Amino acid sequence: MRAIDAFKMDKETFSVLSSFEEADAADKTYWHSKTPQECMEALELMRQINYGYDPTTERLQRVLEVTELTPS
Repeated sequence: MRAIDAFKMDKETFSVLSSFEEADAADKTYWHSKTPQECMEALELMRQINYGYDPTTERLQRVLEVTELTPS
């Protein structure tokens, strides 16, 4: 399932901070309030936004290499 399809933005919550230090503190507080599962879901969403989602490359690619046996 594509995480981006299930994503819903909360447009009711918005804050304006006066410094980068306040923004960093607010980010830490926000992410510390989330469960590890929610953090992983957010990480997967960001990965899909940056790199896209292609179900054909979802699985590991098989690599076959033919080598000749040399007698020892």
